[in-house]
Amino acid sequence: MFLSVFDMFKVGVGPSSSHTMGPMVAAARFLDLMRASPFEFSGLRASLHGSLAFTGVGHASDRATILGLAGVVPETYDADKAETALAAISADKVIHHDDLGDLRFDPKHDLIFDYDQTLPGHANGMILMATDPQGDVILQQVYYSIGGGFVLSEEELAEGRDTDQGPPVPYPFKSALEMLEMARARGKSIAELKRANEVSRGGPERLSSGSARIWEVMNACIERGLAARGILPGGLNLKRRAHDIHVALQAEYGMNLTAPHTINDWIAVYALAVNEENAAGGQVVTAPTNGAAGVVPAVIRYWLDHVPGASAARIEEFLLTAAAIGGLVKYNASISGAEAGCQAEVGSAAAMAAAGLCAVMGGTPAQIENAAEIALEHHLGMTCDPVKGLVQVPCIERNGLGAIKAVSAASLALRGDGSHFVPLDACIETMRQTGEDMSEKYKETSLGGLAVNVPNC
Repeated sequence: MFLSVFDMFKVGVGPSSSHTMGPMVAAARFLDLMRASPFEFSGLRASLHGSLAFTGVGHASDRATILGLAGVVPETYDADKAETALAAISADKVIHHDDLGDLRFDPKHDLIFDYDQTLPGHANGMILMATDPQGDVILQQVYYSIGGGFVLSEEELAEGRDTDQGPPVPYPFKSALEMLEMARARGKSIAELKRANEVSRGGPERLSSGSARIWEVMNACIERGLAARGILPGGLNLKRRAHDIHVALQAEYGMNLTAPHTINDWIAVYALAVNEENAAGGQVVTAPTNGAAGVVPAVIRYWLDHVPGASAARIEEFLLTAAAIGGLVKYNASISGAEAGCQAEVGSAAAMAAAGLCAVMGGTPAQIENAAEIALEHHLGMTCDPVKGLVQVPCIERNGLGAIKAVSAASLALRGDGSHFVPLDACIETMRQTGEDMSEKYKETSLGGLAVNVPNC
């Protein structure tokens, strides 16, 4: 099994990897399908199903689908150009492509939120259609956004294409136990195992430059979030807090009377900054999702700014270790809130961050596995119940607390020798089972939990 560090950490756009990035990617893929078709097309239609329907407006799924059909992709998203494109499509009711021509599309009639039909493959399903001059559908494809920006067609999901299809890698571990046994047998760290796998597929330069790019985008997101002020979009009238908290922390920095627990505020404010940017539709890195995008960068920034001996030269090691853990969670359970609740998003992110921090602070493979397990275990059962379908409440604060838990988990693991009672594999399997048993109203539908028990407008 192999999931690249660039699968787990993807540069994208907020507010959601599964509900915003996923539909955008799916729509862009549908355009390629149209280009490969022998038919000539006159129009487009789309329908969103399951969680994509119930929380689609709050997650900007409608906007993302339209932009994807217009050829916009997350990697090169430009907010100003996107707004211009959306305004033009709304006014003209046409999407223009140089190679496909003018395609009729009226956002009010050709984009349907289907609340009644949940598609069988995944909670995040969508159907994209192309029509002839009479309005009859002549090309149709079902796509599933399975979390973290990953998108599969109906056929790919049925074929098991969510697993790796590439050439063999040197260390193809499918479980934490296999990972630990390989590390022990070869005398390598988890990051070294992961690095060898990455280099075998993409070469050392791609890994080096790509890892640097990931951190560059993460850190820039933190900085924008710390600087920005105002009200977040969406209707909750939620005030950005990261700026004011950061200003207060800077004023207190170095004061002898500052309480030791104030370090938790530093950890949290970095995560709040990222997730406020995500909520505003800014550029973020899936880690492993947008809804959980603040945890890993917050822990890296905490380590760099507050831990003696930290060095930016080891960020790649942090990311490789975190990606190894994230890959195990995705392969054996889920990173999708619509599939398994927030335990699969912030819980997975905390496990990844705890593992990465433990690694760069000198942890052994056994201690790293222990750190990941501690962090994930104490997110088990966490629901995904966003108020008004927005990735704001409780999502923003939840990232701050997830980052704090990750640091605590790494610290606890480093105090031990790596031996512990609950294996990471058992914890991941428990998360999977818990997600299966969880009521659908607690899995990113905004039909239960906080979403129905607090005012949402």
